[in-house]
Amino acid sequence: MLKPFLIASALAFLGVSALCQETPAAPATPPATTSNQFNVPPDYVSKVNPVKPTAESQAYAKKQYGWDCAMCHGDNGNGKGDVAADQKLQLRDYRDPLALKSMSDGEIYYIIEKGKGQMPSEGDRAKPDQIWNLVIYIRKMANSAATASAQPPQ
Repeated sequence: MLKPFLIASALAFLGVSALCQETPAAPATPPATTSNQFNVPPDYVSKVNPVKPTAESQAYAKKQYGWDCAMCHGDNGNGKGDVAADQKLQLRDYRDPLALKSMSDGEIYYIIEKGKGQMPSEGDRAKPDQIWNLVIYIRKMANSAATASAQPPQ
């Protein structure tokens, strides 16, 4: 008499348990895909730099570049910093106007913020405005190099 009761109870318990288990639902939206060579999420690719540079913000960006970037990317952005040379890394020459031409400001921002390959991220060390000012500073390297090469030798 007890045996049929236990069997019925076990079956009822298993039935309720099966109903309570969640089946993984398909995601409502497909995962974000990237449409660029650096695997930057699309929402960053389309970001526009909201910062208007000032002399002070660019002076700070230059210092920040010197502290965090120059060791690899070179003091002048030529991609030949000490760490890059030691590790035999081939980095872009930011002085070349074509080096960053195919990248949006949002892509550059993302790479600075999140890092890329062996390059560490700025993460929480830099505020968004500071990163945007770094983007402006890095882009100016190409403009400065182009201006310098356009001037006649003295």
